[in-house]
Amino acid sequence: MLERFRTPKLICAALLALAFCGAAQAQTQLPAEVTSLLARAKVPVDALAAVVLDTRAGAAPLLAWRADAPVNPASTLKLVTTYAALDRLGPDFRWQTRVYSDGTLRDGVLQGNLYLQGGGDPKLVSERLWLLLRRVQGLGIRRIAGDIWLDRSAFALPATDPGAFDGEPLKPYNAAPDALLINYRSQLFGFTPDPEAGVAHVTLEPPLAGVEPPASVPLDNSRPDAAESCGDWRGALRADFSDALRPRFAGRYPLACGTREWPIAHPEPERMAARAIAGMWAAIGGQLDGQVRDGSVPAQARLRLGFESPPLAEVVRETNKYSNNVMAQQIFLTLGRTGRDGAPTGLAEARLALERWWQDKLGPGTRLPEVGNGSGLGRDTRLSAHALARLLQLAWQSGLMPDLAASLPASGLDGTLRRSALDAGQAHLKTGSLRDVQALAGYVHGADGQRRVLVAIVNHDNARAAKPALEALVRWAAQR
Repeated sequence: MLERFRTPKLICAALLALAFCGAAQAQTQLPAEVTSLLARAKVPVDALAAVVLDTRAGAAPLLAWRADAPVNPASTLKLVTTYAALDRLGPDFRWQTRVYSDGTLRDGVLQGNLYLQGGGDPKLVSERLWLLLRRVQGLGIRRIAGDIWLDRSAFALPATDPGAFDGEPLKPYNAAPDALLINYRSQLFGFTPDPEAGVAHVTLEPPLAGVEPPASVPLDNSRPDAAESCGDWRGALRADFSDALRPRFAGRYPLACGTREWPIAHPEPERMAARAIAGMWAAIGGQLDGQVRDGSVPAQARLRLGFESPPLAEVVRETNKYSNNVMAQQIFLTLGRTGRDGAPTGLAEARLALERWWQDKLGPGTRLPEVGNGSGLGRDTRLSAHALARLLQLAWQSGLMPDLAASLPASGLDGTLRRSALDAGQAHLKTGSLRDVQALAGYVHGADGQRRVLVAIVNHDNARAAKPALEALVRWAAQR
């Protein structure tokens, strides 16, 4: 496995002009504060892999610690996926969801079928599904005498168990990709207290056909003025999602919590798209005589409209700011569709496309690390701090730097770093966190205007306790 991460001599010589193979010039001891904080966290120093270097091409690394060790990068891997997409597809790339029909349209009635063909759009969320179906109505279609067919053939993916990774199938981060991905395959329960009625009203977005949550749950107003009494409000609800069509809440909702939302991956993910489309069509006044089914668009169907996603640059921002796994997987699979003339794409095609791009950026013969599904959600993903830092340096020198850098959480300000102990805006860093991984990767901003690339990844059972040590490394980098 280590051989996959050793740069061949020829490539190292070529990169020497860019100073990355000159790692011997770098500091080879960790800063004392970092070492101390790792010891306090009971994390050995050899569980950390770290690189700090200037963003300027040709600058030697300031720190290289276990730089070539293959480690699990968790969600910092999204930097590879999203930068590759920006570079290969362009910041203004947009996914297309196409609408077809057969039969005739008369007096608002489609005497035939409607077909929705997914193109992998990661942002077909509730409000955009509403807009898509309103545009269908804008064609004059109010009633569909036949069926609505969902064509999800753009991605060729095996059936997966959403609980296979960590036994949490209802966590949205475990949602699987889909060529017709609706609302990240998640349903959003809303709770709004009504003290006069003594209940919290329950809403569900998007509306799902056949799914009937309770209209309200009893309020717990025993300590209405104590913010801390909100506590574990989800646990207090005593939710039961075992019946996908009849979610239930046997507990109470704390009044002190105010209005809250609870995203839950749909318990029957393969039925999510059909239920959401049928539910939204009914919610906007559409009629459907038939059913929502899975199938392909037939050759005789007529293209009626194309519905564009937001631009890739906007999708990348949401993917990285909030570390959205299923969005990253949608982007990854889309890379595999490039140049395939509409042929179904799976993980193998996506990995091949990414490997070709990787070799183009880092040199022929530089093999792609183990990238799994492109999101970093996996136990077998491997990447070196050296490789990721080099890629981030190249990205900074490219014309895509503003799009990639703007997608990273800003310390103390937004995304997954909103509650960071770092100074506000001190760094733009992608975070990565698994049970045994804690990672930061991105750009650090010094007081004198200097910019540093930083990659720091801990693989250890106590990795989460190492967060202060990684933040100390960020502060050290800002002073260099």
